[in-house]
Amino acid sequence: MSENEITALFDEWNSALQTGDPKKVAALYESNGILLPTVSNRVRHNHEEIEDYFVHFLAKGPVGKIDEANVRTFGQLAINSGIYTFAFKDGAVVPARFTFVYRWNGERWMIIEHHSSQMPE
Repeated sequence: MSENEITALFDEWNSALQTGDPKKVAALYESNGILLPTVSNRVRHNHEEIEDYFVHFLAKGPVGKIDEANVRTFGQLAINSGIYTFAFKDGAVVPARFTFVYRWNGERWMIIEHHSSQMPE
């Protein structure tokens, strides 16, 4: 797999955000995927919990853009980490750090771990 294939997974995820449908976003995560979200103190452990987070996050109209990506692949695992910025429909712009860990399930790449945290400064 190429670096471009892995960075394209962010575009797929960001496009799912644009649908406004939390089920479409949660479907990109492995059934036991973990989400450490930006604007919630709760760790999300499965599709139901991940979907619940995105119900609230998508209501803000987020559009993401990667500012810096660092892709590494290890066989059936790939990691993309760096900085992204979200613009929201209220005009707010929030830079954050991210880590996506993907696993190849034999058919497609699934998110098994996603950590996002607002920049501290």
